[in-house]
Amino acid sequence: MTAGDPALGAMGRTTAASDMRLTGKRAIITGGSRGIGNAIVREFAAQGALVWSLSRTAAENQAELEAAAREAGGALSWRSVDVSRDEDLAAAVDAIITEAGGIDVLVNNAGITRDGLIFRMSTADWDEVLRANLTSAFVASRAAARAMIKQRSGCILSVSSVSGIMGNAGQTNYSASKAGLIGFSKSLAREVASRGVRVNVIAPGFIETDMTRVLGEKVRAALIGQIPVGRVGAALDVAALAAFLASDAAAYITGQVIAVDGGLSM
Repeated sequence: MTAGDPALGAMGRTTAASDMRLTGKRAIITGGSRGIGNAIVREFAAQGALVWSLSRTAAENQAELEAAAREAGGALSWRSVDVSRDEDLAAAVDAIITEAGGIDVLVNNAGITRDGLIFRMSTADWDEVLRANLTSAFVASRAAARAMIKQRSGCILSVSSVSGIMGNAGQTNYSASKAGLIGFSKSLAREVASRGVRVNVIAPGFIETDMTRVLGEKVRAALIGQIPVGRVGAALDVAALAAFLASDAAAYITGQVIAVDGGLSM
């Protein structure tokens, strides 16, 4: 292997298998009780990370997740937090950072929908979605970024959506919040890159979760017909990417928006 070999990084550094694992990394994940967030919690725990899951209610499989974390040499704690309450969220993140002695990864995953055509959408529905999906990411990232800058390392991930890239009828509030995450993350990435902190965005497409299972068969068939790979995605597809981006193997990736959508948005 020579210095010009593509397997070698800067200063001749190679990527080891250990770089792709999260062993010992301190991670906060919002909205970790179900769906994509639950899968991210599971993946991080299985890779030996020290995970704090923030949500209003505990996951139905919380005991299972905690056992998996212990088996992998990590740990998992759940804290009841309503991410739409700014002061509560900031206090929870600050308390975890103090308890852990720092923070390596923040995953802004919490999100809600209040769908409806704009003519029928109330201002309350607009505000509620923007606060839960976008403002919560700002509040949590502000708290985490302060600690990460001091330690000169860290990774912030935000889970957006292809709706934030393509738009989606009946989801002006949701699409606006998810598009906002993209602009927010790109700007934040520029602010903190020189301090060793990376910021990236994951944009899932049609993923099999509780939120999508309620769709009728005709709607599902129509949606699948638009996806080049011809199927819906699994929450694990998103979790696997989140784990990679949070790992040391992704040390040269920041300010990016990566779609996990089977080609839907290409």
